Amino acid sequence: MNEIGFDIEALVWIVAGYLIGSIAFGIIISKLYRLPDPRTVGSGNIGATNVARSGKKSAAILTLAGDAFKGWLPVWLALHAGMLMDVVALVGLAVFLGHLYPIYHKFKGGKGVATALGVMIAFSGWLALSVIAVWLAVFLISRISSLSALVAALLSPLIAWQFLSPYPVYVAVVVIMAAFLIIRHQSNIAKILAGTETRFGKK
Repeated sequence: MNEIGFDIEALVWIVAGYLIGSIAFGIIISKLYRLPDPRTVGSGNIGATNVARSGKKSAAILTLAGDAFKGWLPVWLALHAGMLMDVVALVGLAVFLGHLYPIYHKFKGGKGVATALGVMIAFSGWLALSVIAVWLAVFLISRISSLSALVAALLSPLIAWQFLSPYPVYVAVVVIMAAFLIIRHQSNIAKILAGTETRFGKK
């Protein structure tokens, strides 16, 4: 289980992971609710936080659940199909990158927080719960979703090493996802430093 099995079956799993990751639940659910396309409002992001700005909390919750589910499902299926550990890790990374760069939407996707969480749930429930706890603690103090995501992303590699040190390839995927999450939040970082980032519960 230490070598990547780049056979046809492995390639199919990885490509399928990317295609599933490319499904934009924020866009789909907004259409079902007859809400504005999330790419045209607020931050222009397709994730749950921007969908929440429509005022429909249920739409945001469904978007969050959908994006997390699509991160979890392909990895869980690959695990239970007996795929090599390295292939499972690549499936997880492919799903995450699919959300960031979806083929169905001209490679313009979201920031990947919920999808990364879904991947981590499949890797380790304790890892996911710990990351959620960090996000929640920061959010309760700051009321800033982006800051919560950034702190959780920064700490996720350390948490992953705590729970997944026997599986370094999974830790590597968490590190890569954390790096992308921080990069995708560059505009939010600038607003946080300037003190202009939106706080939930305040106009």
